[in-house]
Amino acid sequence: MEQQRPLILISNDDGIAAKGLAELVRFLSPLGDIVIMAPDGPRSGYACALTAAEPIHYQLVRRVPGITVYKCSGTPADCVKLAFHTVLDRKPDLVVGGINHGDNSSVNVHYSGTMGVVIEGCLKGIPAIGFSICDHGLNPDFTAAGPYIRNIAAQVLEKGLPALTCLNVNIPVTEELKGVRICRQTKGQWVNEWENLAHKNDSHYYWLTGNFENAEPDCEETDHWALNNGYIAITPTTVDATAYGLMEELKEWFK
Repeated sequence: MEQQRPLILISNDDGIAAKGLAELVRFLSPLGDIVIMAPDGPRSGYACALTAAEPIHYQLVRRVPGITVYKCSGTPADCVKLAFHTVLDRKPDLVVGGINHGDNSSVNVHYSGTMGVVIEGCLKGIPAIGFSICDHGLNPDFTAAGPYIRNIAAQVLEKGLPALTCLNVNIPVTEELKGVRICRQTKGQWVNEWENLAHKNDSHYYWLTGNFENAEPDCEETDHWALNNGYIAITPTTVDATAYGLMEELKEWFK
């Protein structure tokens, strides 16, 4: 009996037409059969948001041997949930988000719709990876990243990941990638986050913008250091939000 190829579920937050999605499919298609359920337009910054106030729908875009593509009117997390409920005929071996046009390192992991895809897959017990490139343009060059992306996915398909743990992978824009570094999340925050777009008679229009304030720019353990020095940053990320280190102290508070 012929062995089934691995099944890879892919979504993103830049939408069904994004170059990063097409490139991800090109890099990963040698590893298994692919099902895509992606938003029908951009959903950046949606994190793990769900659509609860209105119905959503999906439709088949195309089907060729080994690749089936659907678009969905919902959020990135909706796409994963709906794919599991409707179009997947078996449990996927891997869930992948990306390739995101833009950096999802450090605190961006909490806002990212790409990582919303990954976290939803992780919560469903599936090994999951998010890929992002530090370029917000419509036409980044993904060529150098391709072999790394394929190898990282192949390693996870072979070895798996611990329960409730996923990978957040960020790729710098550089002429030559130096390799991969395993990193922790950089400590920092966004500042100057709003630009006032008010006209003369109205002061209530603002555009989300901002600058990232790195609290530890010289720390070589962090994802920002790796990216700033030409390395792909892989950050193992847990979706268990329990602060275990505080539990014993809190028990003393409430004796």
